[in-house]
Amino acid sequence: MLTPKEMLHKGVFGGVYFNNYSFMHNFPNEWFEGIAKNYYNSEHYSIDVNYFKVKSGLSRKEWEQKGWIHEDDPRGWFEWYCKYFLGRRHEDDIRQIKRWLAFCGPKGRWRRIIYSKINGIGCGIKMSQNVSRRVQQSLLHWSYVVNDCDYEIWKKENNILTSN
Repeated sequence: MLTPKEMLHKGVFGGVYFNNYSFMHNFPNEWFEGIAKNYYNSEHYSIDVNYFKVKSGLSRKEWEQKGWIHEDDPRGWFEWYCKYFLGRRHEDDIRQIKRWLAFCGPKGRWRRIIYSKINGIGCGIKMSQNVSRRVQQSLLHWSYVVNDCDYEIWKKENNILTSN
């Protein structure tokens, strides 16, 4: 849904994603223009950088323990996504795309969970900013933003009547 630049400008990964890692220089400078350095290269995780102002996600060590890291993308999915966005095709593409689909694709676990929570509260998408902010921040880390179109599809698939 979002480009890597849009993700960084919204506020992801507590601002520490590129900390002490030189690979950021492989990406267009324009991705980093107009945002404070603490949005992408901070020494300390800051919830104030995150769009939803919450801590979200696992540590890099936990990613490694779960086997989510490919040696060519030691910073994980987002590094892979940045390179994929810029045109790189890689042996790890299928695995990473499957991970994205499982997380926030049309049948993805966390996408279904957030729409279920929004529906349960009955607030609709426009008023959903405070609904499960941690889940929404995690979805944002995967370049997914809650939206009316997908919510309507979710309601239809779950036989939820829409009031007129």
